[in-house]
Amino acid sequence: MDDACALADVPLADALVHVPFETVDGRIYVQARVNGRGPFRFAIDTGASGMGRADTSLVTLLGLSMHGEATTSDGVKSASVATTRLDSLELGGVVRRDLEVIARDYNSRNAPDAVFSGIIAREFFTDGLLVIDYPGKTLSFSREQRLPVSGDNVLSYERAFRVPVSIGALQTVGHLDTGANISFVLPQALYEKVAAGPLEQAGRAQLTNGRIDTGRATVRGPIRVGEISASDVEVRVSAQFPELLVGAHALQDAVVLIDQRSKSVAVCR
Repeated sequence: MDDACALADVPLADALVHVPFETVDGRIYVQARVNGRGPFRFAIDTGASGMGRADTSLVTLLGLSMHGEATTSDGVKSASVATTRLDSLELGGVVRRDLEVIARDYNSRNAPDAVFSGIIAREFFTDGLLVIDYPGKTLSFSREQRLPVSGDNVLSYERAFRVPVSIGALQTVGHLDTGANISFVLPQALYEKVAAGPLEQAGRAQLTNGRIDTGRATVRGPIRVGEISASDVEVRVSAQFPELLVGAHALQDAVVLIDQRSKSVAVCR
């Protein structure tokens, strides 16, 4: 199939997962089972490494013990965190077993309507094609279908999921992160290449391991990622942030396809 976005227009053949999701502030939530129990509300976060995360509320509910330690990074700061072991994590017809996952209190910083029991991270979907249909509010996963390595609307990457992005005439790379409840974050140095004028102070933004100072500005653009394009976009800007981030708010009108086998992504209208 030459056009990767053609896969966004048809149901996935032999889909192992085809489930509805809800969104809160742009983030995706599905119902998953842990250790045969549930369902529990889990966030889908392509910006998170590994198989998943467990909130401490789930650890307590299931009587799990803290098993070890790991290091996690939010791109700015690293932190040592505890881990726990899950016998199984199940979404639709996909079951991952014997998982060591980070366990921490995520919900203390979440609004009541955004609380969750855990996170399903990118490696949960490493052996197939993941399709996130934002307008249709459905998530699908198939091992039978795949994105090509190259072709129309194929965005290849080396590091997950850093894909080509254009801002006006400037060609750059952005981190596609469905777990970030924002449209775009630009490093200060990148902002100075694509826009002019002072920044409006926007306060401190919360990352996983800390907070950063941010400004707010409008970028004429257009900012293009795959088939989606936006002009006169409000962005956050930070001298502390290391890379362009493409967050969940920028993807709400798109169908996002990710195939980690071919290291390719498609962002389709």
